[in-house]
Amino acid sequence: MSEFKDKVVIVTGAGGGIGREHALEFGRRGARVLVNDLGSNVRGEGGSAMADAVVDEIKAAGGIAAPNYNSVSEPIQAKAIVDQAVAEFGTVDVLINNAGILRNRTFKNTSIEDFTEVVQVHLLGSSYVSHAAWPIMYEQNYGRIVLTTSVSGIFGQFGQSAYGAAKMGMLGLMNVLALEGRSHGIKVNCLSPGADTRMTELVTELDIDADNPRPNSHPQLITPVALYLASEDAPTGVVMHALNGHYLRSETFVNKGVSLGAGATYEELLANIDAVMNLEGAMPLAEPGKIEHLT
Repeated sequence: MSEFKDKVVIVTGAGGGIGREHALEFGRRGARVLVNDLGSNVRGEGGSAMADAVVDEIKAAGGIAAPNYNSVSEPIQAKAIVDQAVAEFGTVDVLINNAGILRNRTFKNTSIEDFTEVVQVHLLGSSYVSHAAWPIMYEQNYGRIVLTTSVSGIFGQFGQSAYGAAKMGMLGLMNVLALEGRSHGIKVNCLSPGADTRMTELVTELDIDADNPRPNSHPQLITPVALYLASEDAPTGVVMHALNGHYLRSETFVNKGVSLGAGATYEELLANIDAVMNLEGAMPLAEPGKIEHLT
């Protein structure tokens, strides 16, 4: 028996690519899956019934699923996603925030409208759906939330200021929600994927066909991390990467630094700048959210 049997799982942006693979695998393992997808293009324009095909595939394999066509980027519609899951299946156990769009330009050439829309869908959209699911998980003392981040935010990627800002914002959201959910059995983590999808067709010089992904870059290779972060034994407050069949973790480290006291000046900082910038012996925070132990 799969540990996901009868769990209620919402996967946003599940009409294709990585989200589709997540939804299919949860369905294979006995979860009741709400397949959300607006059905837009990569820029977030237009709409279609992409979710229907995924639902049909889950059902054909003997699984349980329902489609949802709401946009994560509008608070009322985001709540409607969660409301439908509750109406269809009774609760929400797992939320995989996967929906996203892409509008790549250098910061100099991007428009405020495009920048806003990218952040709206990725960061605020994930926040809206998570906010709607949070009271349900809090009340039942159980929940798993996966936020989709990216190396574009964690490490940077030329021409992706909006996307990178939104994706790095996922780490800040995760850090706080992991702390707030700990006492009520809610675990919140970040998944950083790399695979051949409609989005990566636009951001790489490689000849990528999202309809025929390379074997080592298939979106299905991302899903094992989604399953782990949604499992009973999931960690919380962790960033895990899935890149071309390679799985790893990244974390924020801090060094010892220098204590200059309440009267510190610019000149004193400069005199100690080598010690401030030196990362030798750096380590993760002993207690998330607190740095007092470093001084």
